[in-house]
Amino acid sequence: MKNAVIFDVDGTLVDSVGLHAEAWHEAFHHFGFEIPTAAIRTQIGKGGDKLMPFLLSKQDLEEKGEQIEKYRSELFMRKYMPKVRSFPRVRELFERIRADRKKIALASSSDKKQLTILKKIAQVEDVVDCETSADDIDSSKPDPDVFHAALKCLRQPEPDEAIAVGDTPYDAEGARKAGIQTIGLLSGGLRESSLRAAGCIAIYRDPADLLANYETSPLASRVPALR
Repeated sequence: MKNAVIFDVDGTLVDSVGLHAEAWHEAFHHFGFEIPTAAIRTQIGKGGDKLMPFLLSKQDLEEKGEQIEKYRSELFMRKYMPKVRSFPRVRELFERIRADRKKIALASSSDKKQLTILKKIAQVEDVVDCETSADDIDSSKPDPDVFHAALKCLRQPEPDEAIAVGDTPYDAEGARKAGIQTIGLLSGGLRESSLRAAGCIAIYRDPADLLANYETSPLASRVPALR
């Protein structure tokens, strides 16, 4: 039985994937790199440590990577964070999970400052048991560091006692490397096939759809056959 749920945040609880892609695009442009927003969007879900090496040459990364990341982070907070909105029924989903006496952790590629604001936007500050962010790990998704950190902050349940919820293959890949199964959400804009290929055991449109189908989902006390 699952007794802990580990949630990704961007694209899973809040509608921010497109905004992150725009912020990265603007930051790259500021430093002279013309990278299509569509290409950037496929990498959202990774931390900057994994996203930039996919889009920049090694030399460009060494010369400007830190500056780009700093500029992008400040730009997102100033220009794009005010546009972020919660997906519907996130708090109700969390309350339903807690009613089942399951613990909840957040496992985000954002830094602590951003995560604090995103929790408020999603209205879940008081229904989360613990959280991990980019500030707590050495390597971001799809590496498993943030999920190992989440298990630790949950007082180390066995990986098969936890389940992750995310919107990208990077969530599923990172969780799988930590021994954790993943529920995929389509709210981040990716295709169901890409989430299935990454190993998601069930797919739902968004948090509201997961809540509506809670009793037949892998979150329920009795886990049914795959959906």
